[in-house]
Amino acid sequence: MPSRLGVKNMFYVREKISETAAITVEIHDDNVFCTCPLCGCEVSVDLAEIFGDGEGDLYGTAVYCTECSRSRLEGNI
Repeated sequence: MPSRLGVKNMFYVREKISETAAITVEIHDDNVFCTCPLCGCEVSVDLAEIFGDGEGDLYGTAVYCTECSRSRLEGNI
């Protein structure tokens, strides 16, 4: 599947779902999500924004939803 620039996307996730089948999904700026570590709701993630400073990693980074982020900033959590 061509990307928006007309070249094949280089990044994807592959998950083996059985001994004979696997699924491959290309990673784009609109299909990456995580779960808020406080409330568990799904959060859309812009990987370029999160990791743009070169400091983050996939295992040590948490992305909070808007409501939980607001509560943390206000010191309620």
